[in-house]
Amino acid sequence: MLMIGLTGGIGSGKSEVSKRLAARGAVVIDADKIAREVVEPGTPGLARVVAAFGEEMLRPDGSLDRERLGSVVFADSEKLAALNSIVHPLVGERVAELQNRSADDAIVVYDVPLLAENNLAPMYDVVIVVDAADEVRVRRLAEHRGMAEADAKARIAAQAGREERLAVADVVIPNEGALDELDARVSEVWEELAARAARG
Repeated sequence: MLMIGLTGGIGSGKSEVSKRLAARGAVVIDADKIAREVVEPGTPGLARVVAAFGEEMLRPDGSLDRERLGSVVFADSEKLAALNSIVHPLVGERVAELQNRSADDAIVVYDVPLLAENNLAPMYDVVIVVDAADEVRVRRLAEHRGMAEADAKARIAAQAGREERLAVADVVIPNEGALDELDARVSEVWEELAARAARG
């Protein structure tokens, strides 16, 4: 099993890369998606978040108001750490479950937004960083997610800087151009990974 850590700052296009790797046969484990699942209504995770941050973090239907919680935790590093201490262990348990189900020769891609921030690079055989300039990322967040420029910049500032991410990269996938350029680079990377997996 070849374990790949895939990371990139918000708005870098990491999910586009993740989709393309999955289409080529990778087993993709998306930490963000799992982080949402572990705080769905009725889960112990959601109960812990409400206990820590209050009932006002819930929408009328009982689901987590992620935007409201985000505006609280991204403005306060202690609150962000408190949220992470609830969510990360639950995500870890679910990841281990998915990993145990993968074939021995699988290329398993862990989509981990905060890989650099949490010093997780040593856990993976290969770390892939999807890279784009901050101004490109701010523009994408405004265009694709309707995020205000100030909010986009705050999210980017809350994550590791480009230099920190690139410092842990074994492979860099630049993503500031057209999607066909991204496809071509992902194909090259996939061939390298497949060759490495075949060598065992």
